[in-house]
Amino acid sequence: MTNVQVTKASGEQEPFDESKLRWSLKNAGAADAVIDTVVEAVHDKLVDGISTRKIYREAFRLLRSESERIAGRYKLKEAMLELGPTGFPFEQFVAGLFNGFGYRTEVGVIVKGDCVQHEIDVIAQKENEYLLVECKFHNRKENRCNVQVPLYIQSRFLDVKRNWSSLPGHEGKKHFGLVVTNTRFTKDALQYGECAGLKLLSWDYPEKNSLKDLIGRLNLHPVTCLSTLNKKEKNLLTEKGIVLIVQLLDQENMLKKIGLDQRKINRVVKEARAICNCS
Repeated sequence: MTNVQVTKASGEQEPFDESKLRWSLKNAGAADAVIDTVVEAVHDKLVDGISTRKIYREAFRLLRSESERIAGRYKLKEAMLELGPTGFPFEQFVAGLFNGFGYRTEVGVIVKGDCVQHEIDVIAQKENEYLLVECKFHNRKENRCNVQVPLYIQSRFLDVKRNWSSLPGHEGKKHFGLVVTNTRFTKDALQYGECAGLKLLSWDYPEKNSLKDLIGRLNLHPVTCLSTLNKKEKNLLTEKGIVLIVQLLDQENMLKKIGLDQRKINRVVKEARAICNCS
């Protein structure tokens, strides 16, 4: 079955790569024995043209029967796509991520540039460092941020930086522009960002410090990882500003406010604690 072609979300086909499946399972925390079981089961389902989505669903189903914690972490990539339909929950998520690294954050701030005003998705500040963050959310994983995005953001950042650098209290401060996306950047976008000094953060970039790496390092998973909640319930939570599982555990009463009965609340809390490894 090594020559089986799988169909990606973009419609492109490529040979099935068992090592990718094993890596994603291991990254979620699955033990070797569980990985072997899942891989064997997936192999039994392989037919030419099978979608990567179907492979993911089969692996997730098997993982969930083994461990809610591992299944929730395995679902992270899909969960990031569910943070919509608007980009605001993703902006809140990014702010929460930077809070986890000790930054003070503001979301949706109007700031004065040297030429015009700009709405900045997230401003993150720590000690003498300021990050002006633009968040680009996509609800389809095949969508990419092309070079036009960092080109546009860099011009906005430079306009704000020129003004901020002249303000009292900003002497000696470091100002950086950053673009964050839940999917990926094109090759040209990465090349421009590196050349222009614009920081970029995506699902898998930069290596070892990508979005998925930072989420795992801080244990800050989105509420959309929770399989015990349906889409409507997840949307109700994000509308109320609850985008992280740790936030939900701090505000369990929100589950009652969105209409859940106590039995389901108990199930959701149990899964939430398992995913974030909270006692």
